[in-house]
Amino acid sequence: MSTQFALDLRVARRKAGLTQRDVAHLLAAHQSAVSDLERGRIRPGLTQIVTLSLIYGRSFECLFAELIQEARRDLLERLETLPKEVRSFAGTFNRPATLERLRHRLTAELKEHGGAADLRGRQARDTELAHHRLGLAGRDALDVH
Repeated sequence: MSTQFALDLRVARRKAGLTQRDVAHLLAAHQSAVSDLERGRIRPGLTQIVTLSLIYGRSFECLFAELIQEARRDLLERLETLPKEVRSFAGTFNRPATLERLRHRLTAELKEHGGAADLRGRQARDTELAHHRLGLAGRDALDVH
């Protein structure tokens, strides 16, 4: 998983003035699970995503923008490998139009939010800005629990 996403979680927690133990309690999880989330070792489940959004007072889209962008890219790639021909019946009548609208929307959103290279550049800038705001010289300094 992305280190930017993990850093975003860590920065949000620290900005809120919470410890990993606090967040773990609020998530009904063990402190090591919060550590794993913040180190990018695991991804949060749906309940954890909703709870983290509530804890930090940030919208899902704001907190998980990178994951949404990654999902857009992955979905667009899977669309390209989706079987073109399927048995035609009433239940698949809208399939071609639905897939084309999805492809168009994903492509437009990726352009609007920047491509992979642009995303990496923004992530590097965001990481540098987060370190600066916290007054930290390196990422390792963020690993203090």
